[in-house]
Amino acid sequence: MATPEPLSAELLHRACLPESLPFASTAELEDLPRALGQERALEALRFGISIRHAGFNLFALGPAAANVHEVVRRAIFPHAADEPVPRDWVYVHDFAQPFRPRAIALPPGRGIVLRAQMASLMDDLRAALQSAFESEEYRAHASVIEEEVKERSQKALEEIEHEARARGIALLRTPMGMGFAPLKGPEVMSPEEFSKLPADDRERIGKDVAAMQERLQDRMSELPQWQRQGLARLRELSHEVATLAVKHLINELRERNHDLPEVLEHLDRVQADVVEHVDLFRRAVPDGVPAPGPPVAQAENGERPELRRYKVNVLVDHAHTRGAPIVYEPSPSYQNLVGRVEHWQAMGALVTDFSLVKPGALHLANGGYLLLDARKVLAQPFAWEGLKQALRAREIRIESLGQMVSLVSTVSLEPEHIPLDVKVVLIDEPMIYYLLHSLDPDFAELFKVVADFDDRIVRADDTTLLYARFLATEARASGLRPLDRGAVARLVEYGARLAGDADRLTTLTRYVTDVLAEADHRAGRRRAGQIAAEDVQGAIDAGLRRSGRVRERFLEETVRGTLLVETSGAEVGQVNGLAVYQLGDAAFGRPSRITARVGIGAGSVLDIEREVELGGPLHSKGVLILSGFLAARYALEQPLSLGATLVFEQSYGGIDGDSASSAELYALLSALSGLPLSQGFAVTGSVDQFGRVQPIGGVNEKIEGFFDLCAARGLTGEQGVLIPAANVKHLMLRRDVVEAAAAGSFRVFAVEHVDQGIEILTGVPAGVPDADGVWPEGTVNRLVRERLQAFAESRQIFSAVAVAADGGSGSGAAEA
Repeated sequence: MATPEPLSAELLHRACLPESLPFASTAELEDLPRALGQERALEALRFGISIRHAGFNLFALGPAAANVHEVVRRAIFPHAADEPVPRDWVYVHDFAQPFRPRAIALPPGRGIVLRAQMASLMDDLRAALQSAFESEEYRAHASVIEEEVKERSQKALEEIEHEARARGIALLRTPMGMGFAPLKGPEVMSPEEFSKLPADDRERIGKDVAAMQERLQDRMSELPQWQRQGLARLRELSHEVATLAVKHLINELRERNHDLPEVLEHLDRVQADVVEHVDLFRRAVPDGVPAPGPPVAQAENGERPELRRYKVNVLVDHAHTRGAPIVYEPSPSYQNLVGRVEHWQAMGALVTDFSLVKPGALHLANGGYLLLDARKVLAQPFAWEGLKQALRAREIRIESLGQMVSLVSTVSLEPEHIPLDVKVVLIDEPMIYYLLHSLDPDFAELFKVVADFDDRIVRADDTTLLYARFLATEARASGLRPLDRGAVARLVEYGARLAGDADRLTTLTRYVTDVLAEADHRAGRRRAGQIAAEDVQGAIDAGLRRSGRVRERFLEETVRGTLLVETSGAEVGQVNGLAVYQLGDAAFGRPSRITARVGIGAGSVLDIEREVELGGPLHSKGVLILSGFLAARYALEQPLSLGATLVFEQSYGGIDGDSASSAELYALLSALSGLPLSQGFAVTGSVDQFGRVQPIGGVNEKIEGFFDLCAARGLTGEQGVLIPAANVKHLMLRRDVVEAAAAGSFRVFAVEHVDQGIEILTGVPAGVPDADGVWPEGTVNRLVRERLQAFAESRQIFSAVAVAADGGSGSGAAEA
């Protein structure tokens, strides 16, 4: 296998030439009417929006930087605009069951109209009833009834009094009540005179008084009945007067709402209740005495709080809605989703009524679309269960959390349930979707449509033009300056760098638009009319500097020799590995020293990182693969008698990933062969059991991390990086790295097999075995094979000695 040559500068960075773009500035380009590179997701959105069957809610999954919210809104908007406006919803008092407010659906905009009509009706009723009950006609009829009761009572007393006088007894009225006393002529007989009468007369008079007393009690027992009859006649009169005063006013309201059966039914109940409780309108609140209750529930003009029962609580108003509503709830708590019943404090107690029922996001989005962040819903107690319950039942139940979990048994409002017809769109990253799908059995039944947003698109001439149109659209939408084609070309290259692939462009538009906004700011400081390439480059560089403190600190400490990484000379069993650190949105590469030590052993490669629990499973897997490679290549005829240790020197945190496995293999081969490895190189790439070098992630950051160290110490022309050949298509290196490669002061090698890499690092041929499997003299593989063979022979000798020693001691024990 031939040793590769350094990659040419053209392969290190796929440039976008400004002259290849068919426009002078983005001012000439049309807006991009759809999301960039999201045809699959848009197709799913269109399907999920159009199908109306239960359970076909959507989950839009994609990285946060892909601007999924905006794409979903843009996809829904044209569909929602053509759909009918949903109904208004109001709550009214249920006169039969006060704790179960009734829900009434109304045509769009009629809710606030009905509320105003009912408020006006109350004012009219108050005036009409007060006028009716203060009229001369009512007072005359009431006086007649009252006089009739009085006359009947008076007549009964007169009859008793006349009968008593006929018996010589007087009816007396005293502060203590009524009683009887004997007469002597026209005057009442005194006690002294009564005591002087004969016994027979006293006995007769006593019997007469007792008889009259009984007679009086009989007639007086009829008085409450006569009074009740009078009150009944007064109530009947009040009912007739109230009905006459109320009926024509409510009939006017019936005519205005003749097309709404539920409203007409409610008006019938209102009329009956007003007539039944007409005294509420006849009593007035004294001036200066506030009515109890919340300020929002207190009416003007001295309205009593009891009259709130006739109000209309408009829960959802679509008077100004066009098409189906699109609602995004930023704080999807349980009550913010399903609604709540508020309370106010009165005389030390919490009280409420139907007017304090408040809507949730499901009410506002009913008949339309509700957008939610899945992670936020899951983070709120009971919100996820509440949302699922509403979607399963297809109705909205306003319950407190205490009622939902059956922790509260006190009497509270139970508003009538409202039918639910909503399309819910959950938005979040793929991991949340996969976890819900795996752990929640209800999820797949309720969210049947997945819109999977891609994070990149193929880079070609047509997609580059689409990218330019996307930039033009964003610039116009944000009020930014147009971009000249040099700026577009630089952003296209930046998009490829963000995608980590020279042949792809990122669709994580937030990062690109952030740079675009900063570039516009820089163009404004230059007083330029367009954004130029220098503005874009300045924005990119400034962003790297703002987030580069940790990267610079690592570089500084490595240059100073605190972190030991060699960039010149050669060492046995030592190689420079490359790792990527991700801190927020910033990623950077950092070289680390990897060392290997070998000796006679049982064929194991000890990963020190794993032994101290700093190595992750992927890193441990990569190390174990090395044992398989060594055994298959060098130990076919004798056991692999190797005891080796591998470690990342000066690593004080966790290490994971297998991208250092090729570097670790090179360190092992160097330690076994005794050949020093050039320290002017750094290595990245994983390796399989056949020695093939496999691609890894973060290749650009890794190369630049080692380049920065070499540049800080001074480029010698002998430095460079070994990367997997499969990663060449991912290269979008910084301009300074490309320029150094073009000048020959820094080299990037693409290797397909460890044999190619070991030749570059040692300067010694790896060697190709002949037909008998023997490697040529002086090759790396020959030296490794001989070293391992020597280990095997030594181990065999040690084993024979140990067996002999064990046999001798065993024989002695038997003889004893």
